[in-house]
Amino acid sequence: MTAYQLISTNQHLEQVCGGLHGETELALDLEADSLHHYREKVCLLQLSNRRDTWLIDPLQVSDLAPLGQLLANPATLTVFHGGDYDIRSLHRDFGISVARMYDTMIAAQFSGATEFGLAALLRGHFGIELDKRYQKADWSKRPLTPEMADYAAHDTAHLLELADLLRKKVDQLDRSAWVAEECALVAGNRMTDKGDVPLFLHCKGAGKLQRRSLGILEELLRLRDALARESDRPPFKIMPSESLLKIAEQQLRTAHEMNGVVGLTPRLISRYGDQLMAAVQRGLALSEERLPRFPRSKGEPNPGIKSRIARLKGWREAYSKQLGLATGLVAPNWLLERIAEQRPATMEVLATITGMRRWQMGQWGAALVAMLANEEPGE
Repeated sequence: MTAYQLISTNQHLEQVCGGLHGETELALDLEADSLHHYREKVCLLQLSNRRDTWLIDPLQVSDLAPLGQLLANPATLTVFHGGDYDIRSLHRDFGISVARMYDTMIAAQFSGATEFGLAALLRGHFGIELDKRYQKADWSKRPLTPEMADYAAHDTAHLLELADLLRKKVDQLDRSAWVAEECALVAGNRMTDKGDVPLFLHCKGAGKLQRRSLGILEELLRLRDALARESDRPPFKIMPSESLLKIAEQQLRTAHEMNGVVGLTPRLISRYGDQLMAAVQRGLALSEERLPRFPRSKGEPNPGIKSRIARLKGWREAYSKQLGLATGLVAPNWLLERIAEQRPATMEVLATITGMRRWQMGQWGAALVAMLANEEPGE
């Protein structure tokens, strides 16, 4: 068991944060309810220094300003593990920004670790086993069970010590600046507002559909989203995306036809069959000019781009093995595609490509520019 204090009042939070203003490093994590509700929210925050751990209950604490002031202090380094989602959620739910952060998952990746989940790292470095039962728990439920609270406390209780070990490894590999740059970028991330973006853009497999089927799929997804909002459940718990994709692709119009679709149980068809059929009919009734189009690439922006991407991937494979890092960490596919399209002839041009990091420029930028310059004409 990990010792912790539960903070459930504004006064208690203000008192604890006031006592932490001299700390130079703090560990932070959070738990949300995205697997259980339509609109996800942060349900618990775990905060640790090198001696103590606190569990902050934002469902009872109405003013998190003292914590926000603590994390916004440039003198305080906040340590996360896989902090991208946490950073975005803190800003979305509470308007909290983090001035400086260190991400132990990023550090583990740059240290060459092949397993960089928190459970694997705690097990490997400290012999601590996290109970996976609570990874998908509904953290909005109160009161928290002692087991859930203990699980949550473990997420930050050892994080500063883990950061120490990983920082040493990264320093020995002379990659500290790489990690610092990546962490600084994560600290600035924010949730994006989907606005009126079509729902099919977030449905895997939608790109293979013809326009009519795509229109049907959009109607089905809108129906599911409305049902999810009404019942306060995540859309995927209403019915599977794969089932809706199959209905749209085959343009199934009756409950009898839908009965054979994997994932659509008799209970679901009995409950939502009429609404599903009505959604299909709305999609079928769309005029040709109102049918949606799945966004496609504009084709090859210059000759030889496919062979150039293949060449870049071959270079990346060899270079990644040399560094002992995952290929996507050295240079993700989207970055290679941008480089292939623009074919930078100088370091100055390479630096203007969106997504290029300073550490990448210094580590392999010159070699890559030279390689592209040596292409045969027409490549």
